[in-house]
Amino acid sequence: MSERIVVDPITRIEGHLRVEVDVDEKGVIKDAYSSGTAVRGLELIVRDRDPRDVWAYVQRICGVCTTTHALASVRAVEDALKIKIPRNAHLIRDIMNEAVFIHDHVVHFYHLHALDWVDVVSATKANPAETSKIAQSISKWPNSSPGYFADVQNKVKKLVASGQLGIFANGYWGHKAYKLPPEVNLLAVAHYLEALDWQKEIVKIHTIFGGKNPHPHYVVGGMATPIDINSDNGVHAERLMHVSQLIDQARDFVTQVYIPDLLAIGSFYKDWTYGGGLNNYLCYGDFSTGSLYDHKLYRMPRGVVLNGNLNEVLEVDLEDPKQVQEFIDHSWYTYDGKDAGDGKHPYDGETELNYTGPKAPYKTLDTDKKYSWLKAPRWKENPMETGPLARMMVGYAAGKKDIVNIVDDTLKKLGLPISALQSALGRTVARGIESVLISEWMRNDMDALLKNIKNGDQVTFDRSKWEPNTWPERAKGVGWIEAPRGALGHWIDIENGKTKNYQAVVPTTWNASPRDHQNNIGAYEASLKGTPLLNKEQPLEIMRIIHSFDPCLACAVHLTDLESKNTTEIRLG
Repeated sequence: MSERIVVDPITRIEGHLRVEVDVDEKGVIKDAYSSGTAVRGLELIVRDRDPRDVWAYVQRICGVCTTTHALASVRAVEDALKIKIPRNAHLIRDIMNEAVFIHDHVVHFYHLHALDWVDVVSATKANPAETSKIAQSISKWPNSSPGYFADVQNKVKKLVASGQLGIFANGYWGHKAYKLPPEVNLLAVAHYLEALDWQKEIVKIHTIFGGKNPHPHYVVGGMATPIDINSDNGVHAERLMHVSQLIDQARDFVTQVYIPDLLAIGSFYKDWTYGGGLNNYLCYGDFSTGSLYDHKLYRMPRGVVLNGNLNEVLEVDLEDPKQVQEFIDHSWYTYDGKDAGDGKHPYDGETELNYTGPKAPYKTLDTDKKYSWLKAPRWKENPMETGPLARMMVGYAAGKKDIVNIVDDTLKKLGLPISALQSALGRTVARGIESVLISEWMRNDMDALLKNIKNGDQVTFDRSKWEPNTWPERAKGVGWIEAPRGALGHWIDIENGKTKNYQAVVPTTWNASPRDHQNNIGAYEASLKGTPLLNKEQPLEIMRIIHSFDPCLACAVHLTDLESKNTTEIRLG
């Protein structure tokens, strides 16, 4: 006899996610269901609009990764119209995306995910002198004195004594699944607070190259902000040097704070092997050292790894109608006016809303029927995981030297095999590994940009195909990027200078998808199965696994129970 446990909403994510799990008499999750509970329909908003303007609308899909959808959109339009952007524009775009990666990964680790492993209240019992010794043994980061950690501890003690934990409220403090000693908990809490200050600096790269953050400016054909080292009206020498300093600061924070903390915390949870999931990994590839269209030059290689087989990387073609498809058999949409049917490639995709679920408030979903606003994307009808772990697995299987070396080195430090990455903890480790790589690539890209400028190349925009009278009557294109959370694709169909159809398939749609036409489950659902819960009323294990993906179900429609006014609730039975 199983019991249905509902967690709604999953907190410390972007957007609105509901998870329902069936738990057996021993407290082990036997089945799981992932439901996106908000819908926006931005694909409908951009129909019949000028393709050059679409990026500004779809960028608002997300307020956390702020820029990724804009970049995917301008790439889609440029792909359709065969526009080749200047090398400087390519470098600036990559630097901006790399800044997003590092910002997003650090914020995710400390502010969204670390509290699944770190007991904040336990930090009040720590010996600050011992915390200082630990900090100085793992890093040369300057903020590591006993007095520094004592000051942080006093702040936490005041919060706990007041009974109002503020930003640390609603945690499962004291849960038996926490394993860190008080001194390591204090170290993590101190760096949680430091990361809050640091994260506001890295985004200045966007304000310099893109005019603002969030939602910096782009333009089809390159970048909107001109480089002019001698003018106050463009990106001049002083601003370029500021960007360079911010990149070095980011690299220091990653290598001296983030990674030492990740390894210190991870060493206490090496036996927490749950949350592996599908073992199918998808990466579109990105961060080219040359042309975007030369996949051999990608630092993050494109490809698919199936069933955890690291001896083979399968090719991905985003325009092949039989490869990427979205199914709606358990999603609140219709295709051609029907509730289900064959999958559709995004070029032929539809966004026709058709809610058939229960009327709120409700206790559980009828998961035998449609139960999510997310479609079910599939690659050759296979459910896939995408994101940092997928990128590391594909890169490792492809033999990318820098990826292989840092994965092997990190696992050696933890005393773990490559198979250990296929878990919630491994997914978190992969995100940290990736941050080190990205910080190096960002430094290299900035050096390349400065070299171009020094050699007299300040061009960031090509207007040769800006005017619609230079476009074909009909054109289709796909814009792909690797976003912090995974493979992101935007597909556009342009007719007579207007957007005829537009579809975005985002990383969390891949990972959080419901069942498909063959009843295959998505990555979230697969990762939860087989996980034991120590306390069904405090399902910390569910939060650990789901947070390891860094969900982003972009928020627009906020739901609440108008009778009880509750916005967070755990429902049992």
